[in-house]
Amino acid sequence: MNMARQQQRERQGQPATAQLDPVWERIREEARQIIAADGALGGFLHAAVLEHERFEEAMGHRLAMMLANHDINAELIIQAYARALKADPGIGEAARADILAVHERDPACSRYIEPFLYFKGFLALQAHRLAHALWNAGRRDFALFLQSRSSQVFTVDIHPAARLGRGIMIDHAHAIVIGETAVVEDNVSILQDVTLGGTGKEEGDRHPKIRAGVLLGAGCKVLGNIEVGCCSRVAAGSVVLKDVPPRVTVAGVPARVVGEAPCKEPALSMDHKLDAPDNGQP
Repeated sequence: MNMARQQQRERQGQPATAQLDPVWERIREEARQIIAADGALGGFLHAAVLEHERFEEAMGHRLAMMLANHDINAELIIQAYARALKADPGIGEAARADILAVHERDPACSRYIEPFLYFKGFLALQAHRLAHALWNAGRRDFALFLQSRSSQVFTVDIHPAARLGRGIMIDHAHAIVIGETAVVEDNVSILQDVTLGGTGKEEGDRHPKIRAGVLLGAGCKVLGNIEVGCCSRVAAGSVVLKDVPPRVTVAGVPARVVGEAPCKEPALSMDHKLDAPDNGQP
């Protein structure tokens, strides 16, 4: 929406874009600031952000630009995203929650526009949201195409049938694997090289259930149809093979409980430190 139209709506007593969608208006303002600082990026930012009136429209365009190839062109992905949004507007709401999660938890993220344009964890998550909608709509081959492309482009491999909540942060997003029957609830933080996988060739419900507020440390593996309880923490490099109670820290190979979680919501604090055991030494 250009400034003249926005001012006209305000004169008519209608809320401005910033009031209707503060996340999107902030992204647009940050795009304008970038152009003012570096005009060479003007074409890119107009195409990615400023030419689009709605956040969802821009999100579909961004995914299409990243995932299209000679097999499936960008317009088909844009159309698929628009249809998915029509069936489930919550896809756009979840994307906004994911942006807020990244901004709040990642000290390297100072602006809302950064995950939207550059962070492959955020973009892979939005690609999955589209693939999941297509999977549930019976368009499974299109969903598998998006899974394959997302794995190639973002190095994140999430099966389209996996169920993911809102407010999720996938940090660094290298070598992430999430299996078909996995569940990841709201407000979970996932570091690089995490696997939510099976333990062999079993069929049916065979992948982990990660409850709300969990922090999964870098390189950890959670294997099998097991549950990691609400607001627990899995230390980096751990291999989890059995259920984890709520609000504890597990570490090791195989992982075992080493203490309580350090705070009420580890996924939000992003505290990965393990207290050293008290062995009487200074």
